[in-house]
Amino acid sequence: MALTSEGILYQDLGRPGRPASRSGLLSHYIFRRQFIASCAALAIVSVAALTLLSLVATPAQLQALLTIAPVTEVEDAQSYLLGPPTRSFRENLRNDTKYITSWLNAGWTNDVMTIGNLLYLALITERVPIIPSFIPSHIGPEAPPLPFGHIFDVPRLSKAIRTPVLEWHQVKDANDSSLDELGCWAIWPVVEQGAPPRDSFLIPKLNLDLSYTRAPDWVKLTPPGIDDKHVSLWSLARLGYPEARESAISQPPDPSPQRQLSIPPDDHLLCFDYLYYTAVTAAWEWNWDYSPVWRFVGRHMYWNATVEKLAEELARRAMNVPDSEPIPPFISIHMRHGDFRIYCNEFTEDQCFVPLPAIARRVAEVQQELLDRKGINVTHVIMTSDERDPKWWAEVRKYGWTWVDYAAERTVEKYGKWYVKALKFDSRLPFIIKFRYPVLFDAILQSRGAGFIGTEYSTMSLLALRRVQDWSGGAVRMAKWGRPGADDH
Repeated sequence: MALTSEGILYQDLGRPGRPASRSGLLSHYIFRRQFIASCAALAIVSVAALTLLSLVATPAQLQALLTIAPVTEVEDAQSYLLGPPTRSFRENLRNDTKYITSWLNAGWTNDVMTIGNLLYLALITERVPIIPSFIPSHIGPEAPPLPFGHIFDVPRLSKAIRTPVLEWHQVKDANDSSLDELGCWAIWPVVEQGAPPRDSFLIPKLNLDLSYTRAPDWVKLTPPGIDDKHVSLWSLARLGYPEARESAISQPPDPSPQRQLSIPPDDHLLCFDYLYYTAVTAAWEWNWDYSPVWRFVGRHMYWNATVEKLAEELARRAMNVPDSEPIPPFISIHMRHGDFRIYCNEFTEDQCFVPLPAIARRVAEVQQELLDRKGINVTHVIMTSDERDPKWWAEVRKYGWTWVDYAAERTVEKYGKWYVKALKFDSRLPFIIKFRYPVLFDAILQSRGAGFIGTEYSTMSLLALRRVQDWSGGAVRMAKWGRPGADDH
């Protein structure tokens, strides 16, 4: 039904949220982007000439950074706010613009998918998304939130989806103690009976006092009686419009925890507690190549060029490639063990997880496909895994594969302060991401493979597979596990 509805509502089936009659907001945005792009092109020509003249005198480190392709352009997303971050978020929102936001609490990879869902919902409701920062749910409270734009290329994403993309640290000064109240829709109690609205570590960080209203049962994706937690994105979109909003408020809002205010869902800033379990047509939709959220949003979420450059250098050293030579194509592997151990049931870990000979068979398949389809002979293999057993890693080495040794690389000592400085972290957010380097770098390395082999049911593997498929046309496989011989074929 959702796909049929899209076909009726939109003339351009290639893009959700692009109606036949465009709103003034997005039309104005596209016009300004075209004007800025023209100006930027003239500026780039001048800067390029000056750069060529000064390249001989450029320090080696800066010269390396200049090799990063200029894939982004500066966008004036800030014009969709009234100014710099304010004490209260409401003081910064334009009266002629509607916004949408949500929170994170599902682990880093799942939070990336949640942001994809939020962005898709922003497209189909024609609202400007305000993206939350990543929270350290898998790391510990000692690690502060990490803004989305410090890992992903926001200007490039905004250009691709033709929508301005804002972040909370641009809207509200998190260091100000002023408390903001906000009415939001609660989805989690609808799909998890008896549960309260889904909480997030970020809400107190932003000094928000939230009053939740339970969303109507019709937002569920699956019929009553089916045990599934997914909610329909198109049903949620209905709550962004007056008629459905008014009829959906069937019970009074819950009082906010601090000021005990009962506030109906806000229309200026549409807000939901949790968007991870959402889809357009079917549960676990990201698993399929037709996934609307991946096609229209996720595949445009490229890495920030600076952090990608750091990952490339780690890959170079892992493969012992001299600085004077280009990084060769490689096959990336992600073998997730860690928390998957609880699903092994009666089997030992050796019986449950994919054995290395089976992984080697998958590597051979990917190598052959790359040779047959692209004429590339790929011999380098980089393993990423949360496995901590040194004996397992010793066996990995016997296959001639390599990995990034983060302890030996001393990533915290070498990149922590520099990374903060290089990305020009806002002075209001003075933190170092030293706790998060392995998961972030691993995700980038996985996506850079000419081929990829992942762990079935791992969302980290799933996103890596999608990126390798769509970004480089690579060869991909998912290794099965859970019982002896699970990946035999």
